[in-house]
Amino acid sequence: STGESSYRTDEGKPWVLPVVKKTEKAIANDETLNHEYLGQLGLESFSQAASKMLLGADNPVFKDGKVLGVQTLSGTGALRLGADFLSHCLKSKDFYMSAPTWPNHRKVFLDAGFATCHTYRYWNAAERNLDFKGMMEDLENAPEDSVIILHACAHNPTGVDPTQDQWKEIANLMERKKLLPFFDCAYQGFASGDLVKDSWAVCYFVSRGFEVICAQSFAKNFGLYNERAGNLTMVVSDPSVLTNCRAQITLLVRGNYSNPPCHGALIVSRVLNDSQLFSEWQEHIKEMSGRIIKIRAALKAKLEELGTPGTWDHIVSQIGMFSYTGLSPKQVKFLVEQRHIYLPKDARISICGLNSKNIDYVAKAIHEAVTTVKEN
Repeated sequence: STGESSYRTDEGKPWVLPVVKKTEKAIANDETLNHEYLGQLGLESFSQAASKMLLGADNPVFKDGKVLGVQTLSGTGALRLGADFLSHCLKSKDFYMSAPTWPNHRKVFLDAGFATCHTYRYWNAAERNLDFKGMMEDLENAPEDSVIILHACAHNPTGVDPTQDQWKEIANLMERKKLLPFFDCAYQGFASGDLVKDSWAVCYFVSRGFEVICAQSFAKNFGLYNERAGNLTMVVSDPSVLTNCRAQITLLVRGNYSNPPCHGALIVSRVLNDSQLFSEWQEHIKEMSGRIIKIRAALKAKLEELGTPGTWDHIVSQIGMFSYTGLSPKQVKFLVEQRHIYLPKDARISICGLNSKNIDYVAKAIHEAVTTVKEN
């Protein structure tokens, strides 16, 4: 299936990272551990390490006491907790999400009590890249204090990210319009293999003095999909408000799930806080991102080799797990019904669903769809 939402090896199998296996064995043999409850805000060694991974350990906001990290139920839980805080404590009403975006963004924020969901243009279907002009026009019209959901890297589902210069323009507009950035960071390290590169946008907004909220997930970059290891990082401009923020978030957690699970967070904490394990993990994320980049290049090359009409440069210019192919709904229907290649109507494919055994078949099927399916 090209609809996979988790990483697969070239054999089409899930991959348990070797450093995760090693850490789990050490945890199992650690006689000092037990199954007592964590506090409402979770494992502090995990949340501190996660926030430092995102922002950089030497970021002055840590020394200035402007950061709060809270363990959450993966990235979705971080989004919901952040949305609950904004809705219930700051009385935020309007939020903006990209068109398209991860479908759950809408439900999470509306269920948290936001009154209005707006979208900003993002995907330029004709040119198969970012509709930056449309995005800026829509954000220009956003009401003051609106919450803007931004994808930190590897935009889901398009795989298209703003350039650094474009991020700077977005920040200029949001600062002038007094808009609040809420980053969804589900793929740090997994997107490019470089942790710093993948969190650049978040760090840039922080360096500009923005108050920032960021939902972090460790599902993809650690392969811990079912352990629900996530973190909510909040950066404030006035350190004196953090005590109140912490108290309000504690109450929100208490009324929701009371406290988070330990196992996944403990794995991540041990890896991030141990230089040897951390180095091993960095090699693993380079391997995963490297395979995805290699498969993208192979698919583009095969389509060009077949002489498939159109340009396929967007396959390699996009980043991360997903690719917007630009196929029409009728072409998608052909792939699903005639070639049993399963993908959603928006023609998004998961690059992880491709491997050396099926890529020829998929490329030929796409070629057939483009050359034989009549649009009229």
